[in-house]
Amino acid sequence: MKKSIDMCHGPIFKKIVIYTLPIIFTGVLQLLFNAADLIIVGRFRGSDSVAAVGATGAIINLIINLFIGLSVGISVSVAQGIGAGRDDDVSKTVHTAVPAAVVSGIFLTFVGIFGSEFFLSLMGTPDNILKLSATYMQIYFCGITASLIYNFGSAILRAAGDTISPLIFLVISGVINVFLNVFFVTVFSMNVEGVALATAISQAVSAVLVVIALMRRNDACRLSLKKLRFHKQQLKRIIRIGLPAGIQGSLFSISNVLIQSSVNSFGSVVMSGNAAAQNIEGFVYITMNSFHQTAVNFTGQNYGAGRIDRIKRILVISLCSVFTVGLILGTAAVVFSESLLSVYITDSAAAIGYGVTRLEFICLTYFLCGIMDVMTGMMRGIGSSFAPMIITILGVCGMRIGWIYTVFQMPRYHSIVSLYLSYPVSWAITFLVELTVFVVILKKRQKMLTNRELKP
Repeated sequence: MKKSIDMCHGPIFKKIVIYTLPIIFTGVLQLLFNAADLIIVGRFRGSDSVAAVGATGAIINLIINLFIGLSVGISVSVAQGIGAGRDDDVSKTVHTAVPAAVVSGIFLTFVGIFGSEFFLSLMGTPDNILKLSATYMQIYFCGITASLIYNFGSAILRAAGDTISPLIFLVISGVINVFLNVFFVTVFSMNVEGVALATAISQAVSAVLVVIALMRRNDACRLSLKKLRFHKQQLKRIIRIGLPAGIQGSLFSISNVLIQSSVNSFGSVVMSGNAAAQNIEGFVYITMNSFHQTAVNFTGQNYGAGRIDRIKRILVISLCSVFTVGLILGTAAVVFSESLLSVYITDSAAAIGYGVTRLEFICLTYFLCGIMDVMTGMMRGIGSSFAPMIITILGVCGMRIGWIYTVFQMPRYHSIVSLYLSYPVSWAITFLVELTVFVVILKKRQKMLTNRELKP
């Protein structure tokens, strides 16, 4: 078993760095392996294939985010249980999480296979790439059950303080993914179906590895296949915390779907540049989002242990860290934008130009998204998942949707630049509201804990 980090004692900054770095590497590697899909089809099949794969991202996230959100409920439940020393509760949560992943995955497989072309058509995906995009999505969803098992299992390991194992599993499955990408596309002359199949197979590998890791643990997170079942109380808690997170993610994706649909209206050249830029900015986002995951678990364990003093320090350290990282990486992405985009797109200077425009508007202000996500993680860590959901729906989703149907519809502002401007505005507003609400909630929770301790 990998050594777990004690989140409730000792220096916070050092432990946050040690804990977060493997999550960053895991996310970056995941994006590198995903980027291999775009790079390989782009180099061997052209920019239309890049656009076809890129067009699926928003709709895939919309469909699966509701269920991925349950991993947040699992993470918070396990972290709080460990912090409070409730081993039986932690064990039941673990044995509820795996069957929840299987049932959710089977449902999503049917949705993805039979609904892909319909959803893509609703988004206004151009006819010249519609079939390619639908094929990619259908094969991708064949591996979604394995993906959920890996995500739910990784959430358990990270809540227990182990961020190394998910990284190792991803390296193994990612190398397999890249090898199969090249093999299917070059040897069998496959197009997007080749990279989708490679992704599905690699997801199955990562799922097997995470299950084995859980079975080999010797603490409350140990998994026994004989004990797999739904425990009512633990399932309710997972849903209570995870469902709002999933709804938030799904509604967040709805705004991105609407933006992607608006991008689609400018044609496949803009779509290609947009898709490549999204993949590049994903490296910045995933690095910042690692601090969100750290905030969830550090806050969860310390809240379970009643350490409100440490939670306040976790907040300050996490916000300063994500601000610094986001600003540095976002600026770097813009400085090297043309060189980076040329890795993805080799046959369209115009597409590269549109990609540069997106990076300039998104990445330079991306730190706003990072501090917003940390606040969401802090609120979820103390068990408050409904509040950030409502704030995000209104601040991010509402703001962007309103922007698309008002400002963007004006002839003067009907441009790709106007579309991208909606991102930083929504991030800033949402962060300020979340920070205010978190301070209020934490004060109330601290008062409740104090009164409980004073009772004879």
